[in-house]
Amino acid sequence: MDVRVLRYFLAIAQEHNISHAAHFLHISQPALSRQISDLETELGVKLFERGPRSIKLTSQGHYLRERAQEIISLVDKTEYNLQASQLSISGELDIGGGESIGMQRIMDVISEIIQDYPNVQIHLHSGDAADVEAKLDAGTLDFGVIMGFKPLQQYNSLRLPDKNYWGVILPAASPLKNKTAITPQDLLGYPLVISEQAQQADRFQDWWRPVFEKLHIVGTYNLIFNAALLVKNQGCLALSFEHLIDLRNSQLEFRRLKPTVLEPITIIWKQNQTLSSVAQLFLQRLKTNIAAQA
Repeated sequence: MDVRVLRYFLAIAQEHNISHAAHFLHISQPALSRQISDLETELGVKLFERGPRSIKLTSQGHYLRERAQEIISLVDKTEYNLQASQLSISGELDIGGGESIGMQRIMDVISEIIQDYPNVQIHLHSGDAADVEAKLDAGTLDFGVIMGFKPLQQYNSLRLPDKNYWGVILPAASPLKNKTAITPQDLLGYPLVISEQAQQADRFQDWWRPVFEKLHIVGTYNLIFNAALLVKNQGCLALSFEHLIDLRNSQLEFRRLKPTVLEPITIIWKQNQTLSSVAQLFLQRLKTNIAAQA
């Protein structure tokens, strides 16, 4: 597959119209149609369902769009970093991770790099562990930040000193605000939402085991912001990491769980891969930051 043709394919997928895509790409419509037809022949699949005024992706087309976006991103980044290496420290740095207080340390390091090296470009990607590992394996991330206890032997890794403490976000008017910590029994009678990733990993099975069947779990969330709005409306309580929401003037409170439930924070990167100059700088400065606070 030619990278240029993949760009053509992505343009059509974006515009849903070959004429519009041809205008955007500054090529003729017949030439673009021929390129896509040749691509379908080469792959042996049908990528588009043609309609009278627009076209839409087939299931194979959706799959190729995801892969093509990764391929183009990797090609563009590689070219940029190779050209930037002729200068001082510059290039692109892609980091993916979920919501965590540990990201503050990483942002501190990135802020210093941006100030010292204005030609560096930073790309931050939010996602759960599965999403981060997939992007790291595909080469579209330089580093991933993983929360929790996971087998990570296939990656280089660095454990951060920060830890994620689980607790409950609750309305300021809730009687539970008078508690210094929340036990499983305290949650009885309250509607509860939990992290989708934590639910899939059965993260709390040991913590709430004695009362699990009596709990009223009404749903899950992916990112805490919207769940916190629901809590603010007194619709439920939310199990969350500490420090993910600003409690000032928020009408919300946070209490840690009792017994304590916490998770480590680990930064990972691919083994047997040469890091770009900016990725090497980031890793060096992160290690220095950790050592300085030891």
